[in-house]
Amino acid sequence: MRKDYILEKRKYVIIALLLIVAGIYLVRLFNLQVLDNKYKDVADSNAYLKKAIYPSRGHILDRNDSLIVYNKPTYDIMLVPRDVQEFDTADFCNALNITRDDLIKRFEDMRDKKNNPNYSAYTPQKLFTHLPPEEYGRLQEKLHRFPGFYIQKRNIRQYACNAGANVLGNIREVSQKDIERDPYYSPGDYCGDLGIERSYEEVLRGEKGLEILIRDAHGKIQGKYDNGAHDLSPVPGKNLKLSIDINLQAYGEKLMAGKVGAIVAIEPETGEILALVSSPNYDPNLLVGRDRGKNYSQLVKAPHKPLFDRSIMGAYPPGSTFKPSQGLILRQEGIVSLSTAFPCHRGFISGGLRVGCHRHESPITLKPALRTSCNAYFCWGLKNMLDNNKKRYGTIDNAFETWKKHIVSLGYGYKLGVDLPGENRGFIPNAKFYNKVYNNHWSANTIISISIGQGEVTATPLQIANLSATIANRGWFITPHVVKEIQGDTIRKEYREKRIPKIKRQYFEEVAEGMRMAVTGGTCKRAQFRGVEVCGKTGTAENPHGRDHSAFIGFAPYHEPKIAVCAYIENAGFGATYGVPIGSLMMEKYLFGSISPERKGMEASMFNARTAR
Repeated sequence: MRKDYILEKRKYVIIALLLIVAGIYLVRLFNLQVLDNKYKDVADSNAYLKKAIYPSRGHILDRNDSLIVYNKPTYDIMLVPRDVQEFDTADFCNALNITRDDLIKRFEDMRDKKNNPNYSAYTPQKLFTHLPPEEYGRLQEKLHRFPGFYIQKRNIRQYACNAGANVLGNIREVSQKDIERDPYYSPGDYCGDLGIERSYEEVLRGEKGLEILIRDAHGKIQGKYDNGAHDLSPVPGKNLKLSIDINLQAYGEKLMAGKVGAIVAIEPETGEILALVSSPNYDPNLLVGRDRGKNYSQLVKAPHKPLFDRSIMGAYPPGSTFKPSQGLILRQEGIVSLSTAFPCHRGFISGGLRVGCHRHESPITLKPALRTSCNAYFCWGLKNMLDNNKKRYGTIDNAFETWKKHIVSLGYGYKLGVDLPGENRGFIPNAKFYNKVYNNHWSANTIISISIGQGEVTATPLQIANLSATIANRGWFITPHVVKEIQGDTIRKEYREKRIPKIKRQYFEEVAEGMRMAVTGGTCKRAQFRGVEVCGKTGTAENPHGRDHSAFIGFAPYHEPKIAVCAYIENAGFGATYGVPIGSLMMEKYLFGSISPERKGMEASMFNARTAR
């Protein structure tokens, strides 16, 4: 009985072992036949050669239909490693004007699984890229001597002018992560990198085509499979029309030569960005062709980081360009009326605290405070809102959160949503932030510098320009964007809809009048041109790391405005010194296409000035 039991148990053990072995074989077969492409590649490559046909990438035009980015043909040398036979390497190298060592290194790099994880001897591999037409012509004549090699036509970008590189971006070869993220891509493909090329990649790239060639038993190409019935034609990418005026963009870059900073110009009514200047800039043609990698590395290491788009990525203290937003909040919350006056004894003085200011009339009301850029007025306004309104808000935390909600509604503190990659949100603190920093013991005096755009507050030039556009519109804005039209499609809804802060229109009218007064008889006198009613506000932003930053916001004309600008120049001193003339020249250039003779001296001095250190 005992023996029968043992035999019965052994039988089940043997059956279990057989099932495990069978299971292992089944899993392995499934892996080989379904999951592992190696053997499928072998089978396919014995019968077919599949060649991708790359579509024409969409062209990019400016707002005036000037073609600024288009395509130029280039050629890659491709091969299927298993098909390559012995060939005359000297003849091959002579055709490409390379050395034998160059060729050997290319083969080694191609086979290196670390550099090329998708390498397979049975699928097409790229050996050389970006052959110019003359090298392509020499090799094409001899290609029949090199079995296994073929030439793949591609397109690279060509730029009509060397402006707007930060907006346009560039294209690069896809990485392994790109391939894993999007099944559209195969090794050796190209995709957008930075700027419009990246954010509108799926629109610009089009759809690849496919050509299937059939082999005979010896592996020789016999022609198209099934007479091309299964080939796919490529679908060209869609063209983009930008809101950018490329002439204004180039002009802004010329004004910013030798300086570090940004200029942003917006059409208030539409939110369309007319110019988006980041300085220093670079020639977009540097990131095209064989030298792209070398040039990219040099740009990364260059002083002042030209690849860093300061117009949307730079987070700066807005300085006195922030004061119009403070005036709007103080009026909306009923903290001040137009007749409310605050003293300015060459600054704001409260207890042992002093925030300096320059000489002007005192006491002072809102519009003259904007005209003279009085620090004391806005310090007293914030102090009254935070410290003297317990009946209205209950606590300083509630008062401050009310202030912050208004600031955020004006476009600060969060990304605006521009259609470019890498936008910075800037920083607007909240009550929790100050409670943590000051252990719940703080007052208006503790944080008074934020009332004049200093302290913890930071913003991008795009956000600062957007405030100007919002005041120009008297109380609304459309999310700033750089694409005006997409061929055969419409731009996204958020670039067509108004965003309306909860501040009454009449208060925007008052602030706009104060900004007009700043031009007619205040800190922005140099902004006036050709009888146009210009509105402006200077900003001199303190910089703990060196000389103050020079800033300006403005719009023109006062009624029915066509352009709103922000000019922000790092380490350039007073706002009136560089910010005002640069911003004003941008407005005049856009509205008239030229600069009036009496302002040519100002223009020349801005062209020639160098503030970068």
